[in-house]
Amino acid sequence: MNRRLLVLPAVVAAVALGVSACSSGDAAPAAAGKIKVVASTDVWGDLAAGVGGGKVEVTSIINSPGADPHEFEANTRNQAALAGAAVVIENGGGYDDFMDRMLKTAKNSSATLLNAVTISGKKAAAGEALNEHVWYDFPTVAKVVDQLQQAYAKAAPADASTFQQNATALKQKIDGLVKQEATLKAKYAGQPVAITEPVPLYLLDAVGLQNKTPAEFSKAIEEGSDVPVKVLNATLQLYSKHEVKLLAYNEQTSGPQTERLLNAAKQNNIPVVPVTETLPSGKDYIAWMTANLDAVGAALGR
Repeated sequence: MNRRLLVLPAVVAAVALGVSACSSGDAAPAAAGKIKVVASTDVWGDLAAGVGGGKVEVTSIINSPGADPHEFEANTRNQAALAGAAVVIENGGGYDDFMDRMLKTAKNSSATLLNAVTISGKKAAAGEALNEHVWYDFPTVAKVVDQLQQAYAKAAPADASTFQQNATALKQKIDGLVKQEATLKAKYAGQPVAITEPVPLYLLDAVGLQNKTPAEFSKAIEEGSDVPVKVLNATLQLYSKHEVKLLAYNEQTSGPQTERLLNAAKQNNIPVVPVTETLPSGKDYIAWMTANLDAVGAALGR
C-alpha cells in the first residue's frame, strides 16, 4: 500500500458558514462571478488557474514547498473550501483520497470532480502498484487540462471561448516539454539512473532512461518502512561502482536511508537531481518541469 498524500484528522469539524475558495490554503470570500476551484496540491492548482485565468478562484490545499505531502493535515478551512467548490481536482490513485471523504462530509455532491489518475487511463501492471505521480507524465497533464476546460465551460458557458484559448495556450507549452523530453531521449536513451522514490519515473521513462534502483528499496521508502540491509547495500553499490549517471532525489521525504544514498552519490561524484511533489517557490508548473528537464540534461551531460 502506497503512503497517502495527506493525513485527515480523525474527526472532521463542521463546515464554517459563508467561507469559500481563494488562491491560498486559507479559504476567503471568492470574487463575485468566479468559479470556485479546489485542488489537492498546488501542482494541480496551478494548472487549474492556468486554464481558468481571471475567471476562477483556486484553493490549493497543499501550497508550501516545505511541506511533507505525506504528513500534511487537512483543516476545517480546507473543508469549508471544498463545501463551496464548483470544481474539485484531485490526483487520485490513493495519493490524496482524503478529498473524497471531505467532499462527502461537506455534502457537496454538485461539484465536478476531476481525478487525474482516472483521466490518465493508466493501470498498474500485474503484481505491481500504480505509480500515482502522474503530474510528471505530460500526456496525462494535457488530458487534465482538457477536462478542466470542459468543466469550466459547463460552469460558465459564457466564458467557454476564454477557457478554450487558455487551455490551448497551456497545452502548447506542455508540447514544448514533450519535445524537450524527446531531445534528451535522442541523446541519452538507455543511460542508467537511480531514484529514491518513483516520483519522477514518468519523466525519466519518457527520456528513455533505465532505473537501476532495486524495486525493494524505492517501495520501502515510499511506504515509510525500513529498507532491508541487503537491499540497502546493493543500492549503495550503484554509486560506489559508478553504475548510474544520476540520482533523482525526492527532497520532501528524505530520511536516514535516502540520505545515505545522497551522500554516496556526492562522494562518488554522481550528479544529484532534486525532485519535489509540490511546486518550488516562485515557479509555475511549466517553469518547474522545464527546470527538471534541464537538470536531467545537465547531469547526463557531465
